Amino acid sequence: MTTTDLLQSPRRPLDRILLIGASRGLGLALADEWSRLGREVVATVRGTDRTPLHDLADRDDRSIEIETVDITAPEQIAALHERLSDRTFDLVFVNAGVTNSPEGTVAETTDEEFARVMITNALSPLRVVETLADLVEPDGTIGVMSSGQGSVTNNVHGGHEVYRGSKAALNTYMRSYAARHGDEKRSLVLMAPGWVQTDLGGTDARLTVDESIPNVVRTIDALAGTPGLRYVDYLGRTVPW
Repeated sequence: MTTTDLLQSPRRPLDRILLIGASRGLGLALADEWSRLGREVVATVRGTDRTPLHDLADRDDRSIEIETVDITAPEQIAALHERLSDRTFDLVFVNAGVTNSPEGTVAETTDEEFARVMITNALSPLRVVETLADLVEPDGTIGVMSSGQGSVTNNVHGGHEVYRGSKAALNTYMRSYAARHGDEKRSLVLMAPGWVQTDLGGTDARLTVDESIPNVVRTIDALAGTPGLRYVDYLGRTVPW
């Protein structure tokens, strides 16, 4: 059955969601969409400052609980696991990520900036997945926000080299995770949301949040209950590795 076929088949909603990285941008939009659909959402922010997520959670028609974690701090991931250890989720989705600044080639990038992007975008999401996996239902879903720029096959124009490399590394590490857990029933999703108008994507991006995020949610829902790893875009189309 293809991903397109799956999108035509109604699936059990993912009712209990743990969303990592939701203070702004795509993460905030995901929290908004899932809570609007009546899902129970535990969403994380990195620090103690008030964010737009707090404003969203204060609305009477939403079921959003806020937790704090910096995914680049392993001890904070472990502490989050401890706080949530008596709960289970249908979906854990890791959205947190950064872009590199200033833009430039790999050779032009400082060691510190290269390490920051790779640790945040590739290493830390896998630490989250490994640490929190036992909170996911045996037939639940683990998702990670990737990017179409993580596709090695589609990299025919170059540019955004460090960011591209971090997402390609993320994809490879998730593929290794899937290989090590091949006997499990969980759905594993690498999501490419498209080029979206956020602080990270910029105002020139092709898609609005409203054009991307509802489709991201629909695609993740459609893949629920289908074991194995898929690298797909917001419309459910397979992205070449």
